[in-house]
Amino acid sequence: MQRKNILITGATSGIGLASLHLFATKGWNVWGVSRRGKIEGEKPSNVHLYSLDVTNQGQVEETVKKINSEAQKLTGKGIQVILHCAGFGIAGAAEDTPLEAVYQQFETNYFGVLRVNAALLPLMRSEEDSLVILLGSVGGKISLPFQSHYSATKFALEAYSDALRMEGIKATIVEAGDTKTPFTAQRKVAIPPNSPYSEQGARAIKKMSADEQGGYPPLKVARVIYKLANQKSPPPRKAVGVSYKLILLLKRLLPDRLVLFIVKRLYLT
Repeated sequence: MQRKNILITGATSGIGLASLHLFATKGWNVWGVSRRGKIEGEKPSNVHLYSLDVTNQGQVEETVKKINSEAQKLTGKGIQVILHCAGFGIAGAAEDTPLEAVYQQFETNYFGVLRVNAALLPLMRSEEDSLVILLGSVGGKISLPFQSHYSATKFALEAYSDALRMEGIKATIVEAGDTKTPFTAQRKVAIPPNSPYSEQGARAIKKMSADEQGGYPPLKVARVIYKLANQKSPPPRKAVGVSYKLILLLKRLLPDRLVLFIVKRLYLT
């Protein structure tokens, strides 16, 4: 395996930050991007940070080109692995979440991935055995109440990742479950005060927030990502954690009606 150069989006928080530190510790050359473009504490010498908004087409094209060129100058090779971690959550009822909020959700979580890949994949094509890793979610296989639009972005990434593989791009998606990260505190709530769903929504959000903050550390997901990045032929998708693997297995085995009933009971009772 010759992969040693990685670009990480959403690299200054949560799973992206944990991955940045893990790959750097393992001797990889890491380029990290996020809107703020900086991390707290000392930056490892093999980490290079850039400010980047994945919803800005021109900025994406310019920054990706600059990063790939820098990688070639420093190491003799361009970016070989792209890890997509940029994203955020919106909690709200499917019916009354403002469309503007839904557009923002997709612009970052889904179209942001497409923009970065459109700029980077042509440059990665010359690199032997390059790889695309997408940060998905168990919520991208089992829709969650009051996170319908977030789940929709992750469902979209599942389909996109499979299509990439069939089109000849080596890609894999990591299906993470409840993880203790700043994602919880940063989740936007879009439930109008007069919404008929306000009581149910508040209950569901409280439950999902507690589950996330009681979940596993982001390093657990980062370790799964690192293992995939070092595999010659990573699988199409990889769930994190035994319990979430079991949940996804049950999703395949149980009738859809029963799965929806169980998820509803988990979050709305």
